[in-house]
Amino acid sequence: MQHASSPSDMGIRLDRATYAAGGRTILSGISLHLTERRIGILGPNGSGKTTLLRLMAGLVAPTEGRVTVEGIEPASDRRAMLGAIGILFQNPEHQIIFPTVEEELAFGLKQMGRSAAEARRAARALLATHGRAHWAAASVATLSQGQKQFLCLLSVLAMEPRTILLDEPFSGLDLPTQIRLSRRLAALPQRLVTISHDPAAVADHDRVIWLEQGRVRADGPAPEVASAFRAEMEHLGGLDADADLAG
Repeated sequence: MQHASSPSDMGIRLDRATYAAGGRTILSGISLHLTERRIGILGPNGSGKTTLLRLMAGLVAPTEGRVTVEGIEPASDRRAMLGAIGILFQNPEHQIIFPTVEEELAFGLKQMGRSAAEARRAARALLATHGRAHWAAASVATLSQGQKQFLCLLSVLAMEPRTILLDEPFSGLDLPTQIRLSRRLAALPQRLVTISHDPAAVADHDRVIWLEQGRVRADGPAPEVASAFRAEMEHLGGLDADADLAG
């Protein structure tokens, strides 16, 4: 007996996607079909990781080629993407825009068509589910960095996306907070695409893609790709490559 496929089964597809800005090519001819439940994207600084995430989220459109999420071009139909893709940014300050926790959680729900009253009720219910009912009226400014990151995750989960894009989710967090966030992410049913420069952050993923200078250098099982990436970074770290001055 065949099971009906869901929109999520179509995954994220990039077909020779290229992105250039300011006279510089940042991504060049990327072709990928992402369907696994846990996907890691590794690369050093400047490799194009965050730009790739922005392409998948529809925040920018490719200058050449095509990107589709569940068969839809995300940059062309942002409303259709609300239930398909969620993003957890590296810095919570780049994601949080409202002064109180409840307002922040309610915003995305209103974008999806709920009334203000419905959005507030849903926000309070979500907080209660996670043992944070007392956060509702709290000022976002009073939250710790880890609490802000958790608020951003709750804001994404409130919209029930089928795929969540994570941009360096553990950056700037102390070790206990990293452990808590890692545990919460591991329990999620959604497809997760994790952008990182740290191979340990994606070591248990189903698939890892290594970006280098805007191109795919390796793509395969996490143990193989993460190990090769770590070996290359350790090799580069052993060189005295930062002695020369630019220009």
